Amino acid sequence: QVHLVESGGGLVQAGGSLRLSCAASGGAFSTYAMGWFRQAPGKERELVAAISWSGRTTYYADSAKGRFFISRDNVEHTTSLQMSRLKPEDTAVYYCAADGGGPDTVHTILAQGYDYWGHGTQVTVSS
Repeated sequence: QVHLVESGGGLVQAGGSLRLSCAASGGAFSTYAMGWFRQAPGKERELVAAISWSGRTTYYADSAKGRFFISRDNVEHTTSLQMSRLKPEDTAVYYCAADGGGPDTVHTILAQGYDYWGHGTQVTVSS
């Protein structure tokens, strides 16, 4: 069982930056691909960025490309999402998720493919 705790959300003006962090405990973190999802009111949960267990492979949604950067530290058991040039449409609850097992790649962009989830952190971008 992997326990994930997100931090770093908050209120920021459009054009600003935020760094989200996710601390993992209770499992073999270095064998899990990690993802950052977000869910805005009335919308489906979507994958924003993901990273393979070694960090060699990453995935970014089109909306995140060039603005967001995902990273991980397999010693500290953390994954982070650096978000820049934020837009009001980035407003959502952001969730950290772990996809256990498998090869060193991003296995899926679908939420149902992830095994463990944090409780989420709110990001609000004001215009």
